[in-house]
Amino acid sequence: MQTIKEKTLQSQEEGFWDHPKEAEKLLKTISTDKVWTDRFATLQSQFEDLEVLYDFYESKEATEEELQEQYDLTLKLLEDLEFMRMLSGEEDEMSAILQINPGAGGTESNDWAEMLLRMYMRWAENHGYKVTQLDYQEGDVAGIKSASIQIDGSFAFGYLKGENGVHRLVRLSPFNAAHKRQTSFASVYVYPLLDEDIEVEINPADISWDTFRSSGPGGQGVNKIESAVRLRHEPSGIIIECQVTRSQLQNRNKALQLLKSQLYELELRKKQEEKAKIEGSKKKIEWGSQIRNYILHPYKLVKDVRTGYETGNANAVLDGDLDGFIKAYLMEFGG
Repeated sequence: MQTIKEKTLQSQEEGFWDHPKEAEKLLKTISTDKVWTDRFATLQSQFEDLEVLYDFYESKEATEEELQEQYDLTLKLLEDLEFMRMLSGEEDEMSAILQINPGAGGTESNDWAEMLLRMYMRWAENHGYKVTQLDYQEGDVAGIKSASIQIDGSFAFGYLKGENGVHRLVRLSPFNAAHKRQTSFASVYVYPLLDEDIEVEINPADISWDTFRSSGPGGQGVNKIESAVRLRHEPSGIIIECQVTRSQLQNRNKALQLLKSQLYELELRKKQEEKAKIEGSKKKIEWGSQIRNYILHPYKLVKDVRTGYETGNANAVLDGDLDGFIKAYLMEFGG
């Protein structure tokens, strides 16, 4: 097996870029390997600091509180590295596409869908991922009718794949004059963004196209021409809307990439379902079913119905603090 140094030297050889696809594949492998080596180097450095601090503690030059703080930091880095080892699937390393659609309920559900969009964007930004808005359909009064974002970075899909399903909110309605308690639903769908080196065959005759004007955030000129596209794939029934740029051609190319990514994810799902049948003792993972309750009234509680993981700090969750739920899911259902 090549080391990162050997792979890097290979990437510097003359003629390396004569084969762009192979070159990009190697660079991606180097980048992924570097995620592991950087995290290990950080852990090693913190462990060495812990050893030094322990010597200081023994000689009364450091307090127990300082030692405990360094120990907790080192332990967290170790647990995070061990946790990342669970993400062993080829698709786990990929970037992610996340779609949100409100359930029935009009303005209430539209607003809830936008709250979820903000939650995931905050989570991604807090973890150093790049977020790109692919589609954004505003609600008639508030919130969104639908939205799609691309989350770029190593293991984005691996971490977020357990977020698939229906999310339920219970709160006092800000849109009701009587301020009554309201229950709203929204669905989240996450799938891996396919690399170009993975081939997925699509018959052009199976695809139909529509164009429309872009809407939502994007500047004054974004909706002056019909640059947004809508793709329909007849065999699967998949519909994709994309308005990431003002170029209709670029939006078409992105929509095709998203279609290939969804078809790839469908195959992954079939394999997972087959594996679940073989390993009958494992709890079945229901795709598209209700997965989490967010209760803001009469008390505050966010609880995952699959794992039982819960927290009373609902505000932190809605601000993107999802790591506890993500870890609980992957620990129970595996990477």
